[in-house]
Amino acid sequence: MGQVTLYLDDETETKMREAAKSAGLSQSRWVMNLIRERTATEWPASVAGLMGAWADLPTVEEIRKGMPEDVAREPI
Repeated sequence: MGQVTLYLDDETETKMREAAKSAGLSQSRWVMNLIRERTATEWPASVAGLMGAWADLPTVEEIRKGMPEDVAREPI
């Protein structure tokens, strides 16, 4: 397991300590969870589980119906 050294100003360190304590986690675990959350490439299961939950949600085509065609975009 890798190790990382973080340099935090006093206010940020206090907030991190309080947040970790409030979550019942060590500071390392709290930071690790935050990094995993911010670098996730898939929706969390709680969000993915909502798929299809709104039966009356209009389709993209229905939403865009009657709207003018979008402008051409520059290539990325």
